Amino acid sequence: MYIFRDGNGANGELPPNNWESVFGGNAWTRTTNSDGSPGQWYLHIFDSSQPDFNWENPKVHALFEDVLRFWLDKGVAGFRIDVAHGMVKAKGLPDIQTPVSQTVDDEETEHPFWGQEGIHEIIRSWRKIVDEYDDRVMCAEAWVLPLSRMAKWVRPDEYHQTFNFGYLETGWNKAGLMKVITDSLTEFGKVGAPSTWVLSNHDVIRHVSRYGLPGVPPQGDGIGPNSEQPDEAVGLRKGRAATAFMLGLPGSSYLFQGEELGLPEHTTLDGKYREDPTWFRTKGQRVGRDGCRVPLPWEANGGASRGFSSTGKSWLPQPDSYARYARDLQEGVAGSTLELYKRLIKLRKEHSLGSGEFRFAPEHSSDSTLAYINNDVLVLSNFGPDSVNVPAGQLLVTTQHDLTIEGVLEHDQTVWLKL
Repeated sequence: MYIFRDGNGANGELPPNNWESVFGGNAWTRTTNSDGSPGQWYLHIFDSSQPDFNWENPKVHALFEDVLRFWLDKGVAGFRIDVAHGMVKAKGLPDIQTPVSQTVDDEETEHPFWGQEGIHEIIRSWRKIVDEYDDRVMCAEAWVLPLSRMAKWVRPDEYHQTFNFGYLETGWNKAGLMKVITDSLTEFGKVGAPSTWVLSNHDVIRHVSRYGLPGVPPQGDGIGPNSEQPDEAVGLRKGRAATAFMLGLPGSSYLFQGEELGLPEHTTLDGKYREDPTWFRTKGQRVGRDGCRVPLPWEANGGASRGFSSTGKSWLPQPDSYARYARDLQEGVAGSTLELYKRLIKLRKEHSLGSGEFRFAPEHSSDSTLAYINNDVLVLSNFGPDSVNVPAGQLLVTTQHDLTIEGVLEHDQTVWLKL
């Protein structure tokens, strides 16, 4: 069921190839035979507790198809497929010529364990099963770029959607967003699939913290106590504007728990609390992803876990600063990040923006601003340092606390207007 190989070297003491784990260290661990002698090696692209399945074994295919049917029969709405681009390995398991990363990032390169063409056969077999049930969906977590390559994963007989990590990695800048939106709608449109949009997830630094840094650490490195610390005010301002910009786009938008509170990364987590294998496998050189996985603060005065747990304990401790982001301090408070998210989502549904007609609006844009129209809604974001005049229209929602329709839009702010 898993991938075992004899080792290299005179006595098999060396790994079968030079593959490295995404979490750091070797991607191979040697087994021990029942008599105590060293055995074969098994492959784990991630942690040693997560051995890779051998998709050349028909029993693996049957196992996964049984799992799909089990949960579909239970009535689940769908599946998020983790590391959807990493199931099939190249024949012969050849040495890799470039450093390991979690992303396939060009059109032609054939990576030995990311984005192998054989994966598409597996996806098609799963899609046939899912299509036997009404209104079910599969969404792939596939770090495959460019978007022209990612779109191949959402052809009509494959996944329904895939997370748009190209959008996530773009950042808060006009030129980059124009390009990734154009490319996304073009490439996904070619295969008849909706584009998706995402800013944060459980594997990356929360976007309000990313936007508060002059540069972003590589994926999986995280932010630790000794790292450069984000500017929380700048990050939150840009993060709110970026969310309002994203939620006006056609397609599907994915939100990560806690971002509706404006929750930043926990950047000062002590090493004794860390759980991410990256931390342990790199001996603390990379702090990993625990900072975005801290539980939500529900009550500012709700004990050590801010109301998350009746015992005050949780898998990761919260920083004291999380108290000011607690839900009970934001619920019903005009201008709070929580109420902003609620308003944006409500308007998105009311104006059918997910299935809307989209176009950029150069007549409302400038060198430092970007505007687009989706159905009857104009979305305008200001990326520059100077304030800009707001076009005529009914004010629907804005990230700027004091904006009136007669006023001006400040830097790093977004407004929605009804045309």
